[in-house]
Amino acid sequence: MTDKVKGPASYFPSIEKTYGQPIDHWLSLVAARPGEKHMDTVAWLKTEHGLGHGHANAIVAHVRAGKG
Repeated sequence: MTDKVKGPASYFPSIEKTYGQPIDHWLSLVAARPGEKHMDTVAWLKTEHGLGHGHANAIVAHVRAGKG
């Protein structure tokens, strides 16, 4: 039996389907902005790339937790 994915990564299949890019694309964009505040990066993803708040927040949280 497999464990269900939890936390920010649980959004990844929906992010890929909704925005048409692999999750690594989004993780790389966020990883390239290491000194920026969490919510500033969320706002940037929303404004510049059209992501919804929950999806943007999940990506940033994953990267900032050192998992992306």
